[in-house]
Amino acid sequence: MKKSTTLALPLLGAAATALLASEHLFNFAFKRVNYVPETSAEKQKYADAYYAYVDWYQSVPKETWYLHEHDPKNRMVAEYIPAATPHNRTVIIAHGYKGNGETMANFAQMYHNLGFNVLLPDDRGHGESAGKYISFGWLDRLDYLQWIQQVIDRSNSQVQILLFGVSMGGATMEMLSGETLPPQVKAIIADCGYSSVEAELVYLLKRWYHLPKYPIEPLVSTISKRRLGYYLNDVTSIDQLKKNRRPILFIHGEKDVYVPVGMAYENYAATHAPKQLWIVKNATHAESFWINPQRYRARVLDFLTTYFDPELPSD
Repeated sequence: MKKSTTLALPLLGAAATALLASEHLFNFAFKRVNYVPETSAEKQKYADAYYAYVDWYQSVPKETWYLHEHDPKNRMVAEYIPAATPHNRTVIIAHGYKGNGETMANFAQMYHNLGFNVLLPDDRGHGESAGKYISFGWLDRLDYLQWIQQVIDRSNSQVQILLFGVSMGGATMEMLSGETLPPQVKAIIADCGYSSVEAELVYLLKRWYHLPKYPIEPLVSTISKRRLGYYLNDVTSIDQLKKNRRPILFIHGEKDVYVPVGMAYENYAATHAPKQLWIVKNATHAESFWINPQRYRARVLDFLTTYFDPELPSD
């Protein structure tokens, strides 16, 4: 056998392995699942409290809203919970990775008790909404522009809109912040959002699989371009936050090892609008609320009475 052939065979084998691994990783990370995965073991201690919020969510009066209602391939679904007393404050809540609107029941109740109308969309590839793939907030931001417009169209002209999200939802709202938003959008709160999809993938490749960026990430990025229309390095919260003009509160757990806390500092530094950063001591990923719900509510309320509506209730 010629030397060149002897060298080529292992190289071809390595290339084929990398391609298969990249395809597997893309499907694992981006392909929709029709269930909500179990929470991490460290958060099982909050299960009783979580399901109490879910019971409230399932019993509270609500309406189903749609985008593209009569187009099954593009239909987006949201649940709308009107305020107990009619009011012009509305919060739009973006859920986390492989979650849905119901998984944000605790935040829905918090804002509902503050007098907000609450809109809880299921993102593309999640819950009741259409979509084969999860877009990690990038395509979802365009849907949220439509949800914002629907809130405005269904409300009086004085409606005040707050954007709120956790984890992937936090990054979604950060990505949305760089778009041209209507004046009714007054403020944003982003809890543990990542700085970019590429940086998050590379970080998790190293932490979970002990793999380097190359060649897996460029191959996954190419698959993303073919199936979703964008390369991973096109999708950054940082670039969008540079264009943001709305007051924004960043929240992040000090001990987050899923979306590292350094990303919160990057996102905060990128923002030139009025901004606040709250690093929650001892909190892991998306745990800041659960460690102390009363403190979380108080910190959010302080931000909102400063930048959103000074008439919010304090109790």
